[in-house]
Amino acid sequence: MEAVVEKLFERYERLFRQALAGKADMDEIASLYASDVIAASPAGVMSGKNDDELKRMMAQGYEHYRSIGTKEMLLRHVRLSPIDESHCVAHVAWRAAYARKDQPDTDIDFEVHYLVQVLDGGAKVFGWVSGDEQALLKQHGIG
Repeated sequence: MEAVVEKLFERYERLFRQALAGKADMDEIASLYASDVIAASPAGVMSGKNDDELKRMMAQGYEHYRSIGTKEMLLRHVRLSPIDESHCVAHVAWRAAYARKDQPDTDIDFEVHYLVQVLDGGAKVFGWVSGDEQALLKQHGIG
C-alpha cells in the first residue's frame, strides 16, 4: 500500500506543479480522485461527484493559487495510517513557495490528511481534511 500511495502523491505533486505553470490537464488531475469526494476544513464540509463541476472548481482553485503568487508546491513527506487492507489516511506534508510583491519570497510548510482507497493496484483520493488555509496565508502576508 505504501508504495502505491507514495506514487499517487508524486503524481499529484507533478500535476499541481503543471497547473501552477498554467498547463493543467484537468482530466488527468481528476483521475487522482475517486468518483465521489468529501473535504473538510474550518470553512465547512463539502461533498460531491468527480465531474465537470469538480474540474471547474479545481481549475478556479489553481487560478487563485497563481494569482496570490504560488510558484511551487513541493511534496516533503507522506506518512500512512492504515485503516484496513484497502484504505488509509495519508498524512502529506507539503511546502508551498510564494512570490510576494516588495518582499522576499516565502515558503510555507503545511499538512493535509487525505483519505485514500487502494483497489486493483491503484490508489485514489476520496477525501481530505485540511487546516485553515486562509489564516495561514494571512499569517505570512499572502493573499
